[in-house]
Amino acid sequence: MSLSKETEVIFDEHRGVDYDSANPPLYDSSTFHQKVLGGNAKFDYARSGNPNRQLLEEKLAKLEGGQYAFAYASGIAAISAVLLTLKANDHVILPDDVYGGTFRLTEQILNRFDIQFTTVNATQPEEIERAIQPNTKLIYVETPSNPCFKITDIRAVAAIAKRHHLLLAVDNTFMTPLGQSPLALGADIVVHSATKFLGGHSDIIAGAAITNRKDVADALYLLQNGTGTALSAHDSWTLAKHLKTLPVRFKQSTSNAEKLVAFLKEREEIAEVYYPGNSSLHLSQANSGGAVIGFRLKDETKAQDFVDALTLPLVSVSLGGVETILSHPATMSHAAVPEDVRNERGITFGLFRLSVGLEQPQELIADLNYALKEAFNESIIESITEQRFSS
Repeated sequence: MSLSKETEVIFDEHRGVDYDSANPPLYDSSTFHQKVLGGNAKFDYARSGNPNRQLLEEKLAKLEGGQYAFAYASGIAAISAVLLTLKANDHVILPDDVYGGTFRLTEQILNRFDIQFTTVNATQPEEIERAIQPNTKLIYVETPSNPCFKITDIRAVAAIAKRHHLLLAVDNTFMTPLGQSPLALGADIVVHSATKFLGGHSDIIAGAAITNRKDVADALYLLQNGTGTALSAHDSWTLAKHLKTLPVRFKQSTSNAEKLVAFLKEREEIAEVYYPGNSSLHLSQANSGGAVIGFRLKDETKAQDFVDALTLPLVSVSLGGVETILSHPATMSHAAVPEDVRNERGITFGLFRLSVGLEQPQELIADLNYALKEAFNESIIESITEQRFSS
């Protein structure tokens, strides 16, 4: 019987076979006993394999509809593994507003190894196709993109990739396997910063890459093992537990985000609101708008005042936690991108990214309302702090 993803994250096929506990044991060991010298033991050294990581990878593969999954020590480690499957003089096509960590990886590290990169407007499949060179091996996209929420047509780009015998990798961090299934849409590889929604509690750093291709899987495992970037047993065990609540967390966060989008759209202090749920293309390949919002202040000089007046959101790097997280891409996720490039790509000082958590949405709205009024010197109302402590 094929299980729904909501059931799959909870059901443990190893329970009653390898153990009887509600949660799998933590195999917190760096090495394993070898009964036969030169034998083919399932586990020998934890960098090469660990029962907790294996269980997690099995779960991630099923959630994304893949045959193979690999858990890494961070999202950027997973992205690095995908890009390091290439060799010198290979060429990659990237979105022009790619995540800042990926930008730094390509511009300051992988270029040392003569891997070549071209950035394009990934919302235009024809631009991607025009950028293909004889040595192109991979198209890498984020959809929705971070932090400008541009949408790439996965089906169209997958068709281009197949026509030219290229690999297509999709960063699915924003939407999770519950919101979007890139492999089913034609992608060859899916990557996640599992730190975000998959983990959901802002307590671990993790990444994942999933594929249906054996050749890609072999290359990803070689890099996971050979470069020492595998996720630890403890973090694998923790992430597997957190996955159990992903469906209810993502559903509620998405519902809350939709309410905040409606509020922000009506605010005169806001120049633009970015939300994937407003895109018909996005909704043709995903089942919701997700739980992350972008918005731009009309006056970017008010950015610090706005942050100072807020109470409820955690102002920080990252997203996807149970708490609402407000990020400032220009000084956080995309700080590695030169300022002139950031401004050209719309990542200005007035742009914010809001990952909506599980708080009561009307209280989040009240807090945002107060902060906007305070920052723009409008009529003063009670802050959320004052409301909380008033009798």
